Amino acid sequence: MELSGEFPVKLLCEMMNIRRSSFYAWKKKLSRPSERTKNLVSNIQLFQEYHLRFPSHGYRWLNAKLRLDTGLVLSDPYAHKCCKIAGIKSKAKHYQYKKPGAPGRVFPNLLLSEIQINGPLQCIVSDMTAFYVKGVYYELTLYMDLWNNEIVSHSLSSKRGDRMTYISGLQDLIALKQQYPQYEMILHSDQGSVYASKAFNDLLPMYSITHSMSRAGTPTDNAAMEAINGWIKAELFMDFHVTGEKSVETEIDEYINFFNEQRPAYSLNYLTPVQYRESNLIACADR
Repeated sequence: MELSGEFPVKLLCEMMNIRRSSFYAWKKKLSRPSERTKNLVSNIQLFQEYHLRFPSHGYRWLNAKLRLDTGLVLSDPYAHKCCKIAGIKSKAKHYQYKKPGAPGRVFPNLLLSEIQINGPLQCIVSDMTAFYVKGVYYELTLYMDLWNNEIVSHSLSSKRGDRMTYISGLQDLIALKQQYPQYEMILHSDQGSVYASKAFNDLLPMYSITHSMSRAGTPTDNAAMEAINGWIKAELFMDFHVTGEKSVETEIDEYINFFNEQRPAYSLNYLTPVQYRESNLIACADR
């Protein structure tokens, strides 16, 4: 455009091997963009805004979050186009796990039996993840419903190897289980010392909870929980910017609320865990 003021347009077009009509059509398009182009620019700006808030996620999740928050319905290929133009990519680190190991177990791995999970509280998976905030070490123990990926119980401690973090989370899970005594629950974990302890396992039979364990050295046996642990740490520091400026316990509680009620999940067709639970319970009540 700048050279057209110094050289004849005809000469410039000949040097670039394009038609003059194409040049003027392009110039007109710049000055009077179509509605389609305006919508594309607007949508790209939206994806940029959400990427700044949630840099750990890619285009599919950002598209689902936009749909959840604004009601804007865009196809995944279109969302990919917007993110590609804007140079948007997930900044999260992806985790790789070891191949399955030897089948030695403390308790049988019931997940290997391909149990059918078709309702809430049938199978709860648990694990601990650790992180630092302002140089302080924290351990977060999670209990997640495998049916809808809802975190039904959690416990946080700043004491390394705190066994009560697991027990406290288990007690909250038991309190929830007591509201539904008709359910038979499987609790799946790794072979960590607390999960294998007498104090932990003595509580389970009293509330019709059956313990299941992954094979030693085989985190893929609890792949859903391992994946969630990875996403949680990425989101806590990249999206929620946990800094310790206020109570870390409060920040974790706020994140768990976001995870259950505002975070769309790919495995749930981009519903949040609470949306999935409520929609399925309503569907069952209508039958």
